[in-house]
Amino acid sequence: MGQMLRETTDAFGWTPQMFFSQVVSFVIVAFLLWRFAYNAEKIKKELAEAEKRYQEIVAKGNADAQKMIDEARESAAHLSERKQQEAIVAAEQIITKAREAAAIEHERTMESLKRELGRLVVDTTAKVTGKVLTSEDQRRLQEETARQLT
Repeated sequence: MGQMLRETTDAFGWTPQMFFSQVVSFVIVAFLLWRFAYNAEKIKKELAEAEKRYQEIVAKGNADAQKMIDEARESAAHLSERKQQEAIVAAEQIITKAREAAAIEHERTMESLKRELGRLVVDTTAKVTGKVLTSEDQRRLQEETARQLT
């Protein structure tokens, strides 16, 4: 059997040195594959953690952006409301001034009408009575007419 083993080993080119070097090479390759496979798992875990952090950052960024948009809308609403209040106040001031001006104009018109009516009463009285009224009579008639109008 020894002869046959030697012939088989010679036919296939097997030597103890070659066998030992192939075992060492196999162990090195197995170790490297195991090492890379282990690192691949670590890398997968790190990638998963990085993806999780990325999603958290994106979610936080979206929340911050939405918060900023909401604050901007609220600020715009407050600004709009404030401008609207300012416009209402300005309109009320304009209306108040217009009413005051109308009241003053009304008073002026009424005074002018009273004077004109007083003058007409004096002229009519002078024409009806046929006498010339003195300035005292004219003043008295104008005052009496003004009193009756108010």
